[in-house]
Amino acid sequence: MDGLQFTSIERRGPVAIVRLDRGDGLNALSRAAMRELTHIAHEFRDDIETHVIVLTGTDKIFSAGADLKDPEMASGSAGGLMARRHALRVGPDMCDAWEDLEQLTICAIEGHCIGGGVALVGACDIRIAGASASFRLPEIPLGMNMSWHSNPRLVNLMGPARTKLFVILGEALKAADALDWGLVEEVVDQGTALDAALDLAGRAAAVPPVPLRMSKQSIEMAAKALNPVSTYMDRDQFALAATGKDQREAITAFLEKRAPNFTGE
Repeated sequence: MDGLQFTSIERRGPVAIVRLDRGDGLNALSRAAMRELTHIAHEFRDDIETHVIVLTGTDKIFSAGADLKDPEMASGSAGGLMARRHALRVGPDMCDAWEDLEQLTICAIEGHCIGGGVALVGACDIRIAGASASFRLPEIPLGMNMSWHSNPRLVNLMGPARTKLFVILGEALKAADALDWGLVEEVVDQGTALDAALDLAGRAAAVPPVPLRMSKQSIEMAAKALNPVSTYMDRDQFALAATGKDQREAITAFLEKRAPNFTGE
């Protein structure tokens, strides 16, 4: 996996550590960074020596979500309907690639995990958060819908009522509450999420690897068999929401630091 620009891979026997670090202090998910994370997941599909993958950001932040300043994002939205629809695949393709891995995937999360960052960790198997971590989905208050095939994954973790609160309100969920709600499986002292994830990874990597993979797949099917049925149109919903006046009003109000006036248009 040579030529990686935004990520690094460290191998410790049957455990691999994938670190996302864009060096911008935000770990924003540009299209290039998302394609790189997708490529890494695809490469692991043919790796029968790695049994557990730990995905992490920096010791300050996991990810601030999609990079709204990415020039490639702006150019993709300027094309015709076919081009815009195709451009919207990059996020869900990334999350799907990580969800489809046979290896056990563990996320170590420090600091903010926002928007697309939440979508990515929701596509993985286990989430361990540092005590100062926080999670937020700003999409709905900004006039968008939550896409990237995320809603049913969050329902699988938190149940429908709490998922509605988390997705619709766009309010921050602190680590302790994320644990209580089921979004994460463990909260540890600040700065120790990666150590805790590696401890779990070592225990998981010590079990027979074939039953590990088969068990993961059977559990995934039991929990998520209907997920694709409820998300196959979410990028089209995102594209539709982007044409509404409410989204423009949401962005304008955010930039002008005022309360938005939504009309449903």
